[in-house]
Amino acid sequence: MTQKKAVLVIGAGDATGGAIARRFAREGYIACVTRRHADKLAPLVAQIEAEGGIAHAFGSDARKEEDMMALFADIEARIAPIEVAIFNIGANVRFGITETTARVYHKVWEMACFAGFLMGREAAKAMLPRERGSIFFTGATASVRGRAGFAAFAGAKHALRALAQSMARELGPQGIHVAQIIVDGAIDTEFIRENFPERYKLKERDGILDPAHIADAYWTLHQQPRDAWTHELDLRPWIEEW
Repeated sequence: MTQKKAVLVIGAGDATGGAIARRFAREGYIACVTRRHADKLAPLVAQIEAEGGIAHAFGSDARKEEDMMALFADIEARIAPIEVAIFNIGANVRFGITETTARVYHKVWEMACFAGFLMGREAAKAMLPRERGSIFFTGATASVRGRAGFAAFAGAKHALRALAQSMARELGPQGIHVAQIIVDGAIDTEFIRENFPERYKLKERDGILDPAHIADAYWTLHQQPRDAWTHELDLRPWIEEW
């Protein structure tokens, strides 16, 4: 009898997070997907089920410690052991430094960094007794380089990268694969199509990221043998400037 196993995607939206959940579901993982409001996940759950997979939607605020603790406890007790935990919350905003309010800076840090810490800590608690599992964080070029107008976003993503590096060094020797995936470039989404039509035209030249191809990279990371683990991976279209 095949043991049940779950993949948890925090921030499973309509593009990257949803594609990751679908990719793992096709491999037999039970997809546990979260957003602030669970009802927005209904189309994704229906799509996974139509493809022959199993999915559960959860409404939770990743910035709240009690929500994250309850989420992990529920999945572990009621659904399956969490073999893969993926943090995929973006929080990309652009403000000049003098227009960046304390509220904006703190909110971006909460969403893009603090929530990642909460997920990573709870995932480690669940995985350490089993001495296996993967914890992946979605980053951006802002994880390694700041730009004008992105003080809040770059600050949060830099901190998330530091979290991933620290966790990799602590948890790797205990059998847990921790990695950060830097995703740089426009992604094939409805938002890009409607708001940046000229950029979207680059799709014809493979110039924007396909969410399914991003998801393939996450699956490949999870499948790596531990003698050759990747701890940071860059994904960007061939024509992207960086």
